[in-house]
Amino acid sequence: MSKAAIVNAAMSPASRGLLLTLAALVAGSAQPAHSASPVEPADARQIMAAALDPTKGRTTFMKASFELFAKDGTTTRKSFTVRLLDATEGRRTLMVFTAPEEVRGMALLSVADKGVAERQYIYVPSLHRVRGVATQQRASRFLGTDFSFEDVTPHDVDDFSYQLRGDGPPLEGHKTTLIEATPVDATRSQYGRLEYAVAKDLPVILRTEMYDRQGQLVRVLDAHDIRRVSGVSGARRTEVRTVADGTRTVLSIAELRLDLPLEEKVFTPEALEAGAPVAAAP
Repeated sequence: MSKAAIVNAAMSPASRGLLLTLAALVAGSAQPAHSASPVEPADARQIMAAALDPTKGRTTFMKASFELFAKDGTTTRKSFTVRLLDATEGRRTLMVFTAPEEVRGMALLSVADKGVAERQYIYVPSLHRVRGVATQQRASRFLGTDFSFEDVTPHDVDDFSYQLRGDGPPLEGHKTTLIEATPVDATRSQYGRLEYAVAKDLPVILRTEMYDRQGQLVRVLDAHDIRRVSGVSGARRTEVRTVADGTRTVLSIAELRLDLPLEEKVFTPEALEAGAPVAAAP
């Protein structure tokens, strides 16, 4: 992918959600959303609310990478850092690419103030300037990975309706509950439904199957290497497979730190243009 193509892809408003998606993949709530005992049908929404936004109210720093596996066996790696901050006015999320060279220093900032439309900014090193993000189709791949732009967009719990589908398969040593999610507004999603397998003893999504509107399986996401850090549990390696293409992407978390004293002044367009986000980890 050319540098211009990478820049254009990264500027999609859907890419803002990658940061929340990563948080949901690597960290669960400190308190289990449900126990190993049978779950009442009314609890399906509660389970998903805990699993979809587990780091709400906590600062988070991550070092992570995507490893892309093409059908011909070739691989590509993209490394980045992620910072999340729940500020007084709302949530701030910041992603900075560190490798390879063609994306090094690129930074993506999302500012979601309460009662104000979310705003996104990207810093492009070759231009030495901050640009506002543009629009991209939700079904397109994110930076060439097997995650689509919709997949890396945060799903508000109220955007879907939920139904319990009984017990799921044992995954990563955990019993699971199957939950089917259906878009409330079909025009806002490429998928007809999502099927989640959520651990019964932890609010962690261990598998997601994504089906199109015709009922065909499009992608499968599996979470692996569940660990506990600072009182929360989550995956350190997540693999997503595109069924039709025979490709896959592995998301690996090298470092996860919670409750750091992140400075709010870093989460501004001015700080992006000054190159502050490219600084080393706090």
